[in-house]
Amino acid sequence: MNTKWSVLLAVFLMTTNVAAQRPVRQLTPEQMEARQAARQAELNAAVRPIRALNSLWIEELTWMEIRDAVRAGNTTVLVLTGGVESNGPHLASGKHNYSNKLMGESVAKALGETLIAPLVTLEPGNPSGPVTVGNTGPMVSQATYIAWLTDMGDSLRGMGFSQVYFLGDSGGNRRGMQAAADALNERYGGEPTRFHHVPEFYNHDKVRQYIQETLGIPEEMEYQASSGSDGIHEELSITSIMSVIDPTSIRFDERVEAGRATINGISLLPLSDTQSLGRMLINYRTRLTVDAIEALRADGR
Repeated sequence: MNTKWSVLLAVFLMTTNVAAQRPVRQLTPEQMEARQAARQAELNAAVRPIRALNSLWIEELTWMEIRDAVRAGNTTVLVLTGGVESNGPHLASGKHNYSNKLMGESVAKALGETLIAPLVTLEPGNPSGPVTVGNTGPMVSQATYIAWLTDMGDSLRGMGFSQVYFLGDSGGNRRGMQAAADALNERYGGEPTRFHHVPEFYNHDKVRQYIQETLGIPEEMEYQASSGSDGIHEELSITSIMSVIDPTSIRFDERVEAGRATINGISLLPLSDTQSLGRMLINYRTRLTVDAIEALRADGR
């Protein structure tokens, strides 16, 4: 190595060594807080560079789209809970989750200025219990479920939502939703944000009555029952709603092939008629739910 390069290397190493020994200036807690506040203010003021997506689902939006939607007055949010369970040989085990995708959008559109949180797709149960024939999952404990919903509601409050509604499509979810809403209202009682479990969303008994008495469709199923004449955890209402979003979820083609395109004495043929019924029931369930929410608002809750 020639003398010139040797000298340059020596100078570089000396400079590096001195810099390494120089103490790094530590920010005080106040300085760190000020820096964080400045960064937050910068983000809050940042202009969204592209047109916003037209979606009601928080998970489909960018953080800027969520921020701007809340600023524009979309301060109501729905937390829809479903589950994974045994529903006989025809229906996908996530039937409540399929239904919630359609019901959530319908209710949000009817309410207006409403977004939808990511679906809660598991339900409470005994996760350490024995696995039996026909039993499915996965599931979480009731304590975990309540904590999960409570944390979701708390986080949504922090995002700027002032009305949080818990809507459950499965009966076993009701206790946890009510417990979460109660805990959050107690925690933030002095603030304008309110949390509500809306039991009227779980309206399957009224839907069965509507099908049989108003629409005149003689489904062989009691209003308060969980199964009809076929003896499985499937009924015309949920099957028709699921057929709207995805006929595969009710195994429509396979049922037709096997000569099983019926439920509780009612034919599912043609598919277009079943889907038309599904849309009608979505509208009916939406009306029941929105009426209940509007009643809460009218009471100032």
